Amino acid sequence: MLTGSYNTWLVLASLLVAILASYTALDMAGRVATAQGRAARGWLVGGSIAMGIGIWSMHFVGMLAFSLPIPMGYDPTVTFLSLLIGIASSAFALWVVCQEALSGLRLCTGALLMGTGVAAMHYTGMAAMRMSPAIHYVPSLVALSIAIAIVASGTALWIAFHLRALSSKTRWFRAGAAVVMGIAIAGMHYTGMAAAQFPMNTTCTMAHEGFAPSQLAPVVLVFAVSVLSIALIASMLDLRLESRTALLTSSLAYANQELQFLALHDSLTKLPNRALLEDRLEQEIQNSKREMTRFSLLFLDLDGFKPINDVFGHHAGDMLLLQVADRIRANIRARDTLARIGGDEFVVLANASEPADAACLAGKLVEEIAKPFAIARHEVRVSVSIGIAVFDGVGKDHQDLLRNADAAMYHAKAMGRNTYCFFDASMNDDAQKGLQLVNDLRNAHEKNEWILHYQPTVDAQSSAITGVEALLRWNHPTRGMVPPNLFIPTAEKTGLIVPIGEWVLNEACRQMREWHAAGFADWTIAVNLSAVQFNHPGLIQMVRDTLERHALEPRFLTLEITETTAMRDVHASLAILQQLHEMGVRISIDDFGTGYSSLLYLKRLPASELKIDRGFVCDLAHDTEDAAIIASIVALGQTLNLRIVAEGVETVEQRTFLSRLGCNSLQGFLFARPMAADQFLEFATSPEQGNRFVDLHAAKKTA
Repeated sequence: MLTGSYNTWLVLASLLVAILASYTALDMAGRVATAQGRAARGWLVGGSIAMGIGIWSMHFVGMLAFSLPIPMGYDPTVTFLSLLIGIASSAFALWVVCQEALSGLRLCTGALLMGTGVAAMHYTGMAAMRMSPAIHYVPSLVALSIAIAIVASGTALWIAFHLRALSSKTRWFRAGAAVVMGIAIAGMHYTGMAAAQFPMNTTCTMAHEGFAPSQLAPVVLVFAVSVLSIALIASMLDLRLESRTALLTSSLAYANQELQFLALHDSLTKLPNRALLEDRLEQEIQNSKREMTRFSLLFLDLDGFKPINDVFGHHAGDMLLLQVADRIRANIRARDTLARIGGDEFVVLANASEPADAACLAGKLVEEIAKPFAIARHEVRVSVSIGIAVFDGVGKDHQDLLRNADAAMYHAKAMGRNTYCFFDASMNDDAQKGLQLVNDLRNAHEKNEWILHYQPTVDAQSSAITGVEALLRWNHPTRGMVPPNLFIPTAEKTGLIVPIGEWVLNEACRQMREWHAAGFADWTIAVNLSAVQFNHPGLIQMVRDTLERHALEPRFLTLEITETTAMRDVHASLAILQQLHEMGVRISIDDFGTGYSSLLYLKRLPASELKIDRGFVCDLAHDTEDAAIIASIVALGQTLNLRIVAEGVETVEQRTFLSRLGCNSLQGFLFARPMAADQFLEFATSPEQGNRFVDLHAAKKTA
């Protein structure tokens, strides 16, 4: 027999190729198992080719490492056939491991078929040498090599199946398994090579026609390593792209979920918002109609929330809303829906079929919310007004139900707040009237239905007219002359007071400029500012522009703000009033004595006068306490160097008393009622009026 020898370097190279092919096979198994659709089929085909080339290359390099003392060569057709057998075996192996389950029967069957295929690849490759006489094989060693191939294939299939998932530890397990599998594959090959025996007179018929071993070894090695490396690099790049795609998909899904949540929930309290409430309310209405049941809707609005926002800031207001939401949630059932639909407005969709149940729940909420809250190290208190609408299954949609509960809530506020009220049909009439009033107010401004009436302010000593106060009246086309107390609150609530107030100031300044031109150059005009106007950011520029438009000196304009408005946010009020004062406009603190003032801040206000509220003047002759209060206000004003104006003077006795105390100016029905501009000028210039002031002056001296 011819004695063969092995090239040590090629043997080592074949072992490394076997290990690399094994790692590639494990990686491809993971890619095929995790891919889907067309991508899975692509990885199956590509992985089969790369894996088959890798296993075939190991066997072929191992054959090239073997040499005999005769010329050698390989049949290209048979060699290529052995490669196809390797690729087919690899494809079968990848198909097996990408299945959802790997039963014992499937594992044994797969190991038998793949091992037989690998053995067939090896012995087909051996046949490519075309030895003459034919190679003699030792049957026991051939059987052993086939057994090794079957066992190695079964082990490879089991390992590949269980290492399909990718994790940080899987790569190390794959590397270790690849070493074991590579050694097993190499062991099968070299066992098969040991089974081959070559007689002494053996020749290779392909020695001069086929591939020469010296030429094939480097080509096969480079080709095999290149194919396997490209496969691994493509796998890693695709895995990274897939990972980034999965991360992006996950991020987009999370963002979409967050957007959907934000679209249906309040951003502060995370409670359902109006959109989600209306959806659930509509579902509850349909369910109630179908099953002939009833439920209740509670509309909650906090009383006294805005002052907390103003005093402690919006952060404290947000903390209060969160605590209120927690208290409401703690007192309703799990099946009930709690929603926040506006600033300090909450709605409870309650599974309360009877009015008594709804009243019990509302009473409990009123009681709980009335308890003190700990906000920013301060103890604050608010109350709640609750409107209740009970759905009885008769022809209402969710909008009607919300509107009814809202109307009942406003009725609860009108009843004194800190209570609850059930909806009654008459409340809708009030709501309709309120809506009509808002529409009429908008039309009034557009159609110029506003007029100003003027009431004189007289000098307390000489009884001469020193100025006028402009008072707004609404000449409604059907209601006639509407007094301010019937529409000013609605105008403030809707924000219409801002354009209305701008018209009032403009008209008052225009009229005063006209009276100045008529010879009454010493008269001043007073205009009231509501709290909404006072806090409007465009106030300063609007006053400046109006004065410039009518060429009226600022010292002839007095802006009146109530004591409560001035003290609501002292620091902001100081900033606004200081700008008006620097402009030259006079400031009057109206309704003084009815609010709560800190003398520390009062002395810092750039005010020119204090106006005593008519409530202290009307009972002056019968109430010694009112007299004491007025005397204190006058003394305070004189100390702070402020003019004192008393309004509501209706009797000579009141006039005399106020003059004696030291009031600078007086205003009231004793002198004149508010009247239109042309009537006022006629009144001020009439001889009878002059005589009337003389008589009043004489009466004061007599008293």
